[in-house]
Amino acid sequence: MTQLYWVALKSIWTKEINRFSRIWIQTLVPPVITMTLYFIIFGSLIGSRIGEMHGFDYMQFIVPGLIMMSVITNAYANVAASFFSAKFQRNIEELLVAPVPTHIIIAGYVGGGVARGVYVGVLVTAVSLFFVPLHVHAWWVVVATLLLTAVLFSLAGLLNAVFAKTFDDISLIPTFVLTPLTYLGGVFYSLTLLPPFWQAVSKLNPVVYMISGFRYGFLGIQDVPLVFTMTVLLVFILVFYVLAWWLIERGRGLRS
Repeated sequence: MTQLYWVALKSIWTKEINRFSRIWIQTLVPPVITMTLYFIIFGSLIGSRIGEMHGFDYMQFIVPGLIMMSVITNAYANVAASFFSAKFQRNIEELLVAPVPTHIIIAGYVGGGVARGVYVGVLVTAVSLFFVPLHVHAWWVVVATLLLTAVLFSLAGLLNAVFAKTFDDISLIPTFVLTPLTYLGGVFYSLTLLPPFWQAVSKLNPVVYMISGFRYGFLGIQDVPLVFTMTVLLVFILVFYVLAWWLIERGRGLRS
């Protein structure tokens, strides 16, 4: 049975990767162009006026946050769109009636989201090298934070797809929740610049911990301790996974 489960998992992974690779000009190129514009406008033009942040050039300071922002949005969007399309076209019913455990279904879709998030993250990192030199303080922190964040937002995209009833519902969470949390997550500024009250409020934003941890991996500076970053990531992953498993097991929003 283990061999059969592995075949099922690999099949879902392959389908998901082929899905966004086949239309790479729509899935991989746009985020790279968007981040390049951020590098030019916020880094080169505005950054030259801001100067340094925590002893680093402003462009160096914002690069980790922009990479993480691209990973978050693409991992989320990939799973949300793919799973909802399968649900809308009734393809998901084939998986539900097949002898495939729920955790294999979740792992397959999440793996596709992680793959797209990592691909985009690598491409954005490559583009950033045209603006700043590569500076890595701790590789293991970079890799761990990148993968855990991609897993977390892939699970979040899966939950969005389960609850969504129309394609319009797929865009509601990214527009009204994900985008504000990301922009207020410390991508363009350090929490130390905020008054104490707003620092405390900002720490209620889980994206702050992810960006802080990722920035620590590159530059060795952080707004919150690294242990908090890893704890927040693992707790949210556990909660989102259990919720996704429970919903799919019950067929919430999947069975007519």
